[in-house]
Amino acid sequence: MEKSIISEGKTTNEAIEKGLKELKVSKDKVEIKVLENEEKRSFFSILAPRVVKVELTLKEEKTPKKEIKPKKEIELTAEEQEIASQNAEKFLKDFVKSLPTKDLKYTIQKTLAGLNINLNSENLGYLIGYRGETLYALQNILTAIAGKGINNKVRVILDIEGYKNKRVKTLEDLALKVAKTVMKTKKSVKLEPMQAYERKIIHSKLQENDKIETTSIGEEPHRRVVISLKK
Repeated sequence: MEKSIISEGKTTNEAIEKGLKELKVSKDKVEIKVLENEEKRSFFSILAPRVVKVELTLKEEKTPKKEIKPKKEIELTAEEQEIASQNAEKFLKDFVKSLPTKDLKYTIQKTLAGLNINLNSENLGYLIGYRGETLYALQNILTAIAGKGINNKVRVILDIEGYKNKRVKTLEDLALKVAKTVMKTKKSVKLEPMQAYERKIIHSKLQENDKIETTSIGEEPHRRVVISLKK
């Protein structure tokens, strides 16, 4: 919305200067319109005090829109995928031998972004850890190993006994349950600290709820989601 004021002075310049001081802007920031000019005075008003009126209107500041270009996903060549797969294969062969679980099997799937690796057996909870901490540490190790000798970034997605799919379902159920509690009590709820991908699941699940909003607070690794009523 435009902001305009009427300013008065004995001369046009005086009226303009007063208006600029009131608006706290420079002359180039306003449109100026003279309403009563000191030059246009009638014979009968010659004895009246000289008053010039001007209208100052703030110009609209046009903020250039920044074009947000989507990040281009890096695609690995067939050769790079093969190198990454061989790197991961070499590590996993020795790694599996060192584990107490002897019937553990793994699969490595090549993708344009890197590798999808799955470990399967029974009782692999010790490789998953609390809230997947061990799993993600192992995923980071595999990412570093798979990327050896490759200039492009290799993304490794590791899953163990289908943990990630189960975790997604658990988090989505939690999001809906807490949202109902917040709407009933009208009080915000802070969830426990979560990994970034887990927080994203909560945000995504509740983004279409027109009564609820979600925010993240805190610093890693203690960052958590807050679920609250929209204001």
